[in-house]
Amino acid sequence: MARFKYTVTSQDLGLELKDIVREHFEFSSRLRNKIKKQKLITLNGEKRESWIKPGEGDVIEVLLPEEKSGFTPEPIPLFPVFEDDDLLIINKQPGLIVHPTRGHPTGTVANGLMNYMEKTGQSFKIRFVNRLDMDTSGLLVVAKNSYCQNDYTRQMRENSVEKRYTAILKGIIEEPSGTVDLPIGRPDPENVARGVMEGGAPSVTHYRVLERFEKSPFSGGYTLAELLLETGRTHQIRVHMSHIGHPVAGDWLYGGLSPLLIDRQALHAAALSFTHPITGERLRLKAPLPEDMKEALEKLRGEKK
Repeated sequence: MARFKYTVTSQDLGLELKDIVREHFEFSSRLRNKIKKQKLITLNGEKRESWIKPGEGDVIEVLLPEEKSGFTPEPIPLFPVFEDDDLLIINKQPGLIVHPTRGHPTGTVANGLMNYMEKTGQSFKIRFVNRLDMDTSGLLVVAKNSYCQNDYTRQMRENSVEKRYTAILKGIIEEPSGTVDLPIGRPDPENVARGVMEGGAPSVTHYRVLERFEKSPFSGGYTLAELLLETGRTHQIRVHMSHIGHPVAGDWLYGGLSPLLIDRQALHAAALSFTHPITGERLRLKAPLPEDMKEALEKLRGEKK
């Protein structure tokens, strides 16, 4: 259970306990109400009424309420990259849906997390603070409490989260780097596909060429690229790169089908950097390429047939 402490200063004198908590802890109003209802605030180790006026040097401690998820546990490998009391970051494998849906009620990352909690003796409500498409692999962040979820969302909103992807793209990108700054929307509400469209949400993708495969065994050539997102729209990389004529290899939805090379979109959330909501430490995490993308690169280099 996450725990927050604050020592009252002379500037807080005259304020009631509830007002000091509101001033110094960045909790949402909903979370504050839960904390109050469950009486999770103590003053010098004792539960006190919220109207009490603390003195200088008094210690306020706040516990976050325990919450649980009700998904069915399933033995699905998760590959943790980082974990502490507040966050769990995994290297999601391709082919996994993140959250149960009507069409996929089981076999998801959430089901695997329930099994992981049973094995490790943990209990927390599952909160995915970033999402990856089923066939996109890489770093997936799970907040173990609502405070961390809200803080990560704030960092996303303020563009202080850095997300880097690795992708195999169809065709040869001649320039060493570039930027796609085009709005993305959903032309047909009945269709899952997004597209560049007037009136869409502002979307910015930066790309940098890592390797070109002009003489690969596959026609048309391919490019290995690193992509940095300024925004986080649904299908953003897939839409932007397809729009400039270089769809992600294996992406059937946006014109990148490459059945002899790879049978899913060759897109991997490879690196992530953000500030830990509790410790304030800047986390810089990486996830190695999955085997199918490694094999695709070996084919393009002529190392594997």
